[in-house]
Amino acid sequence: MSVFRLLGVAACFLAAACSISGDVPKDRVPRFVQPATQPRVALVLGSGGPRGFAHIGVLKVLEEIGVKPDLIIGSSVGSLVGALYASGQDARSLEKLAHTLNVLEFFEFGTIGGRPATGTAMQQFVNEHVDGKLIEEFPIAFAAAATRLPDRKLVLFNRGDAGLAVRASSASPGQFVAVKVGDVMYVDGDEVSPVPIHAARMLGAKVVIAVDVSAYLKDTPPGVPQDWIDKDERRAKQIAAEANEADVLLHPNIGYYAGYSEAYRRGVIEMAEKAARAQLPAIRAAFARAGVPLQSASSARIPAGEASR
Repeated sequence: MSVFRLLGVAACFLAAACSISGDVPKDRVPRFVQPATQPRVALVLGSGGPRGFAHIGVLKVLEEIGVKPDLIIGSSVGSLVGALYASGQDARSLEKLAHTLNVLEFFEFGTIGGRPATGTAMQQFVNEHVDGKLIEEFPIAFAAAATRLPDRKLVLFNRGDAGLAVRASSASPGQFVAVKVGDVMYVDGDEVSPVPIHAARMLGAKVVIAVDVSAYLKDTPPGVPQDWIDKDERRAKQIAAEANEADVLLHPNIGYYAGYSEAYRRGVIEMAEKAARAQLPAIRAAFARAGVPLQSASSARIPAGEASR
């Protein structure tokens, strides 16, 4: 981010000229519309903050062997990666973006005083990188999973503004403010379904490949805050409750601590790629059982640190 852009963002906040509500025109409000057809192959990308860079390593391997999803469902950071991929970018493009990402693009001055972030920077980032497309304009069907606050039910957004849908899906309580979509407030999909496998199966997918990038409980180091432990245990139970509905659940071990440095990003992508390659026999077997052929490599895609818990 240039100095001029940084100053512009600062001026925007100081003048209260930037909307923190994420309001979009009525025709762009995220919503769910029941698909007319059932997907054959669903890819489910789980939550995990900066650990979500690992999704890119998995995508590289799936793409190479010809896994072509016709539905992607993402929760939290999984919705961010999923939206970019579903919009037409391939895994190599996402890897390049991850390597060169300037994390200052997500900085909000309001957080200096300890207030939660609004998530507007994320909303803008997504919409810029999907060229302003509505979700229904993506070449691959996509849904962002978010938690509806009034009843704490999982809701999918598969239509409307991609940036706002991802922002709602990623609004982790305590780190981000709740996000208003239409007349309802939403928070992170991680709260009720860190890896929304059940949602993919309910939409009729014949093959469900899910990716869990959460930390392994056995790797919890001594002395970490109790709220981290509680969150990890809650997440593990929720994922386990849905795991048997996946044909393949990939859970690369990328270590306990997470960060934002370029070295961390490169490292987790590489580790996840290796872990996914080790599971290729299981992935191929799942497709064979379902009678769904893998695509040829040339047609597999439509062209187109610091701890954080």
